Amino acid sequence: MKNPGETRRNANARRDGLDPLRRLRALLGAGEGPRGRARSDLRMRLLGLGAVMGLCSFALVARAFYIQVVDNEFYVAQGQARSLREIPIPTSRGMITDRNGEPLAVSTPVESVWGNPQELLKAPDRLPQLAEALGVPLDVLQRKLGQKAGKEFVYLKRRINPDEARRIIALGIPGVASQREYRRFYPQGEALAHVLGFTNIDDEGQEGLELAFDEWLRGKPGAKRVLRDGRGRIIESVDLVRPAEAGRDLTLTIDRRIQFLAHRELRNALLRTGASSGSAVVLDVGTGEVLAMSNLPTFNPNAVGTADRDAHRNRAVTDVLEPGSTMKPITVAAALSAGLVKPNTPIDLSPGWMKLGKYTIRDHNNYGLQTVTGVITKSSNIGAAKIAARMDDRYFYDFVRKFGYGSKPGSGFPGESSGVLADPKNWNGLQKATISYGYGLSATPLQIAMAYAAIANGGTLTTPTFVKGERGQTRQVLEPAIAHEVVKMMQTVTEKGGTATQGAILGYHVAGKTGTARKFNASGGYSRRYLSFFAGVVPVDNPRFAMVVVVDDPDPAKGYYGGLVSAPVFKAVMEGSLRLMDVPPDDIETWMAAQDKALHGDRPAAMQIAATTSAAPAAPLQPAPLPIDADDGVMAVTP
Repeated sequence: MKNPGETRRNANARRDGLDPLRRLRALLGAGEGPRGRARSDLRMRLLGLGAVMGLCSFALVARAFYIQVVDNEFYVAQGQARSLREIPIPTSRGMITDRNGEPLAVSTPVESVWGNPQELLKAPDRLPQLAEALGVPLDVLQRKLGQKAGKEFVYLKRRINPDEARRIIALGIPGVASQREYRRFYPQGEALAHVLGFTNIDDEGQEGLELAFDEWLRGKPGAKRVLRDGRGRIIESVDLVRPAEAGRDLTLTIDRRIQFLAHRELRNALLRTGASSGSAVVLDVGTGEVLAMSNLPTFNPNAVGTADRDAHRNRAVTDVLEPGSTMKPITVAAALSAGLVKPNTPIDLSPGWMKLGKYTIRDHNNYGLQTVTGVITKSSNIGAAKIAARMDDRYFYDFVRKFGYGSKPGSGFPGESSGVLADPKNWNGLQKATISYGYGLSATPLQIAMAYAAIANGGTLTTPTFVKGERGQTRQVLEPAIAHEVVKMMQTVTEKGGTATQGAILGYHVAGKTGTARKFNASGGYSRRYLSFFAGVVPVDNPRFAMVVVVDDPDPAKGYYGGLVSAPVFKAVMEGSLRLMDVPPDDIETWMAAQDKALHGDRPAAMQIAATTSAAPAAPLQPAPLPIDADDGVMAVTP
């Protein structure tokens, strides 16, 4: 039932010609009574609220437009910081080759697996699978990630086979990715380990020529910007920041064939004599190029962590030792240069010993009356001391120093040693005599080889070098005529009656000098342990090679004289080197005589002719070695 009042209002409205809606608007507009005013306030509030909401919406739209279109750099940068990364472009290290272009050190591509600790720690259930794939204990992996929890990068496994890296990535573990790196490989292994050295896990040179020429070899990594997804995977390369520059190649003076010969023969000598270590150096006489440098014990540069640190030392360059009787040709050269003696000047070596103050100098035997040449041939300590006594102390010191003793060779090899040569003002009454036959000073095998190359090169001392095409500095330290005389005197050492007949090479004249030095002990004296030397040049008529062999601490029961221990190493290496380098022989007569003897023996000529007409010639045989003569004496000190 309708309300009577409402019925009356509607009737009045119809009577007045107005419908209810128009009547309401009229009442609101007229503001009739308190109820009208309330309705007016509500309307104003609604209009105000609508205006405020419209303004807010406009402000939000305007702000969004400003941020996204007008001034969007900050937020673009923030977004890119979470997905855009600048990553390095790895570059390969330059290759090292020998003088003939054979590779000695090369860089091979490998992969390194890395992870984002923040992502990995969000998926702890995947860590056991990842640890198994990496081949590490789970607790080690968890600890590693925990230590880097605030970082976005950590290496999980470095420098592995690309196939292995792909298998790990294929597991689809969030936050795991890989990147290209390079690993150094040394095809010659331990034979060239001391010369080349090695690189660390970041491919940076640590020792040897890898360290000396690290800047040249390393190259410069590039960089590029990439977009990564939430799992760290690269989804797009944005732009190239800078291109990678590959390392430059390095060609050495080393001949890997001669290096192999030196390494093999040095090892055989150590096995044969029971020695603890050894070194061998081969130089090109005319250029000072290092053709071979071998040391034992050695290490495998492809697995550096497995070697004893002591085996890393390049003894031929860093270790100083008393050179023993290899100093005697230098002493004789000094006296010849001063005009104090000639090759045929007589020197009385009787009775095989000589008192010098409270000390006694001894020879291996009583050699009686000898010439200066005989002093070299027999390796007489007494003869060397008597020759040195004729020279002024300062003159003798300056002459020895000119040959490089007491100063670094200058090859540029890391850790080069200068040796020790005391100033004459600090010499005692015995020191000049002992220096004359190789005690009281010290030198490296490289320094000794450098000095012998200078004698063979007409008295021109050349700084040794490891880089092909790089000529070392030269200086004249001895007159060519005197240098030739000294070489001829040293030739007698490898001939019958000398101390190094086992160093003779069929078809070539060999000049050399043996040395047998007692080792200094901790108590301040000399022990019954020895260093065995042989230093020589070949061929005499046109010297091509200078070589020094040092064998440390051979077993005295197996022989310790330089002519017995080190000279055979020289012979074996030089025989192969002369053949490899096509060096013509300078002693054809001896070679032909040896071949004839091997073919016919000692039969009379008539029988030889008959034999040649009735049988085919036999294969050439090597002649039997000449008898081994006694080597140097060593210093005997008695009060």
